[in-house]
Amino acid sequence: MSTLKSLVLSLLLLLGFSPLIAAANGSAPPQELWCVAKNNAEDASLQAALDWACGAGGADCGPIQSGGPCYDPSSVQNTASFAFNDYFLKHGMTDDSCNFNNNAAVTSLNPSFGNCKFHSGMVGSNGSFSGSTPSSSVGLGPSEDLSGCRKVSWGWWLWPLMFMVSVFGS
Repeated sequence: MSTLKSLVLSLLLLLGFSPLIAAANGSAPPQELWCVAKNNAEDASLQAALDWACGAGGADCGPIQSGGPCYDPSSVQNTASFAFNDYFLKHGMTDDSCNFNNNAAVTSLNPSFGNCKFHSGMVGSNGSFSGSTPSSSVGLGPSEDLSGCRKVSWGWWLWPLMFMVSVFGS
């Protein structure tokens, strides 16, 4: 029985510390990111931000024009999301490049729909970005903290430790 306990303990330790080892080696897989309109944003605010993104912001809004694969006159949220994402990718995927007066947020859920394919950017395990063409950021204000990926990976290593304490602690 003690051999079985030792084996279980060894496996739990390995599982518990694997995120720490992966983070130290930089071997965590990159994560795809998109910038999308927030679900609770008002249509008028989204439209104003969309107009700016497609105008002065320089986003490629061709695909959301009539006849384009992302044209959706029934959803300002889908339309704005496409423009916001293009701007985000062109401006270095910074916190400031996905804000649009607090109407946008970064997500790891692919917002593509039907024939409308959203391009993504990648963030590595160390928080560095790739897959975009960095340029100067336009000060639209801070959005979400993209460094949260590291905090999430630290969160799940604790459960094996707690399990070991409860099983083997007595």
